[in-house]
Amino acid sequence: MSTAPLASERKTFNIGTRKSKLALAQTYMVVDALKKEYPQYEFNIKSKDTAGDRDKITAFKDMQTKNLWTEELEELLIGGQLDFIVHSLKDVPTLLPPTCALGGVLPREDPRDVLIVKPGLPYTSLAEIPAGSVVGTSSIRRTAQLAMKFPHLKVQSLRGNIDTRLAKLDGEDSPYTCIILAAAGLLRTGMGHRITQYLDSRSGSLLYAVGQGAIGIEVRSDDGLVLEMLNKVGDQKTFKEVLAERSLLRTIEGGCSAPLGVESEWINEVEGTTKLHVRSIIVSVDGKRHSTAELEKVIESAAAAETFGLELAQELIANGAGPILEEIKQNKVTS
Repeated sequence: MSTAPLASERKTFNIGTRKSKLALAQTYMVVDALKKEYPQYEFNIKSKDTAGDRDKITAFKDMQTKNLWTEELEELLIGGQLDFIVHSLKDVPTLLPPTCALGGVLPREDPRDVLIVKPGLPYTSLAEIPAGSVVGTSSIRRTAQLAMKFPHLKVQSLRGNIDTRLAKLDGEDSPYTCIILAAAGLLRTGMGHRITQYLDSRSGSLLYAVGQGAIGIEVRSDDGLVLEMLNKVGDQKTFKEVLAERSLLRTIEGGCSAPLGVESEWINEVEGTTKLHVRSIIVSVDGKRHSTAELEKVIESAAAAETFGLELAQELIANGAGPILEEIKQNKVTS
């Protein structure tokens, strides 16, 4: 891409984000990275509540708006009131409006889910939680994996920002023994001390959401200046990693509501090459059926990352994901 746009008369950039503590913390991270590279520019943060923020009662699966966290900000971006938007990438649908693009991704924070046990209780792992205990989460992905691996536990919906969810757990009359959140949000808001256990395949528990732990930046696809700026501050390894995950999700479901869990890591080979290894799982909502797939390849470009995700999706479907996904879609139609 030409460096000519850097001579543009634009000196001020408006950044859209949600009003939550986490969203603002992540946006300041992006601004700090940009200011370091482009001290001559001014960056103004414009925050607003989105549909997902305003409705804190309806379960995610029952909400009519699919793009709960992004649609209203995207309208401002497309209309020119914003120059780019900062998202938690896991909240961004894999199909963006045709005039928008994923312009950059900051280095990924720990992408895993974590267990948080109610203060005063002695449990140190999900495996120790007694039968009949209530686990708080609003995620279909987590609910399905819990039903498969810990069917003796009860799942109850839990909505709200990080502080709200922790307060609901900590309350004296709280029904929750524990809740499950993303590690990244807690770490970025200074709440890492609340983490009881990190959950991953090695602990025998949950795989995380596509894009979880990554900060994604959405731009107008024809804005060469902003695209060049974000490419400079973005992390290419993280970018390829999440492109592969998002391609996988886009292929199997076409959105961000399938109960898909992933776990990605870069593996250094003896001969010096680096390969991306991704585990994936689809679980029926009742936890009784599941499909898994793994793939490992050298990823040298964004296009190769997209192909990787497509191939992993094909393997997942070949291993039995198709009927599970069809059932989920039918339930959406009839509910």
